[in-house]
Amino acid sequence: METFNNIVKNIDDFVWGIPLIVLIIGCGIMLTIRVGFIQVRKLGTALKFMFMDEENASGEVSSFAALCTALSATIGTGNIVGVATAMSIGGAGALFWMEIAAFFGMATKYAEGLLAVKYRTTDKQGAIIGGPFYYIENGLGKKWKWLGKMFALFGLLAGVMGIGTITQINGITSAANGFFDPKSENTLNILGNEYTYTTIIAGLIITVLVALIIIGGIKRIATVSEIVVPLMIVIYISCCLIIIFGHITEIPSAVAEIIKSAFGIRSVAGGAVGISAVMLSMQKGIARGIFSNEAGLGSAPIAAAAARTKEPVRQALVTMTGTFIDTIIVCTMTGLAIVMAGSHHKEGLEGVAITTDAFKYGLPFPEKVSALLLMLCLSFFAFTTILGWNYYSERCLSYLVGSKKSTINIYRWIYIIAVFAGPYLTVEAVWNIADIFNGLMALPNIVALIGLSGVVVAETKDYLKFTEKC
Repeated sequence: METFNNIVKNIDDFVWGIPLIVLIIGCGIMLTIRVGFIQVRKLGTALKFMFMDEENASGEVSSFAALCTALSATIGTGNIVGVATAMSIGGAGALFWMEIAAFFGMATKYAEGLLAVKYRTTDKQGAIIGGPFYYIENGLGKKWKWLGKMFALFGLLAGVMGIGTITQINGITSAANGFFDPKSENTLNILGNEYTYTTIIAGLIITVLVALIIIGGIKRIATVSEIVVPLMIVIYISCCLIIIFGHITEIPSAVAEIIKSAFGIRSVAGGAVGISAVMLSMQKGIARGIFSNEAGLGSAPIAAAAARTKEPVRQALVTMTGTFIDTIIVCTMTGLAIVMAGSHHKEGLEGVAITTDAFKYGLPFPEKVSALLLMLCLSFFAFTTILGWNYYSERCLSYLVGSKKSTINIYRWIYIIAVFAGPYLTVEAVWNIADIFNGLMALPNIVALIGLSGVVVAETKDYLKFTEKC
């Protein structure tokens, strides 16, 4: 297993090397400049559009439901476990690079949402569908269809083997085990390995619930997301605000540590060591940030394409808010809580245990209550991510082999089996596999965003010119 972990880690380091980081951030910077910092100028309008449906517009679900479906897929273990993992490896500065990636990622997500609606199509069953594979094929042209196929293949693998299943169920069962059986005293031997009863039971419960919902498709997923996503965000943010305001005098020192770590100020005397620390912080921060908000991956536009709307720019603004909520708000609060508690420095802690330690330190409740709150938040976050990514990966499969009902039903059961197997894989391998597929998804999508950036600019100018006149 150690050999396998090392191989996966080496592949992950190669995929998420400097070239891909520069490509993703560079695309975000380019789009930010070309659309005139729309994530700053129109953020208020975007937040307002979240709750306003268009009249007489075609689509599968409301704009808010489409956003909730996208948020259900993005707000998951990345906001709790991913932030903690990035900071434990890359230092507190990883949070800073998450924010930088998110700021420019808002422009990326805006472009993705716009192109998804503009180039969406209708399948043989009459359902409105879209995403990177369609704006690659219909926007860049038929000769680029192979690139759309590549995206669909990587998206399919990401859903069933990485970000959609394994990491999420692994996060849920780890949190449950940390609460109910932290010393792993009650175990069962399965194929030569010891697993706690909590891990087994939690895994079974989540698997059954997932199966009951995803069989109903996008409308059932959207219905669940509309209820659960806003509720879980409010609960989690409330907990984080209690921690922050309860230790408000510690904020300046926490912010200082984040900035110093981000630029390797404490390691300047070490020369190359300082540069190495900065690169590690940047790599982990950007990788985990993208894992969390998915800007540049091309996943969110699959949900955006299903929205009831007739105006690409309007839905693009709504789509953009997903990155703002996910990273600028939720991840920032998680990171601040961890830095205030110093949990990322404590030996023997990894993954969800880091954030759990921060909650126990910061919340004015008994430790058991604090741990329970985090476990519930993480479970809901991860559960809805499993649902959202099932829809994404199904659309990828449909693009590759066609929308055959029998094929989709078989895939849904494969997806359910992957959820069931997730708790029994190691944390390190799980996150590295997820990182690899995220990076591979991003490549064809970024190429399309750069190639179609002129369309994004033209559509934006026309829409803003029209609305300003009105």
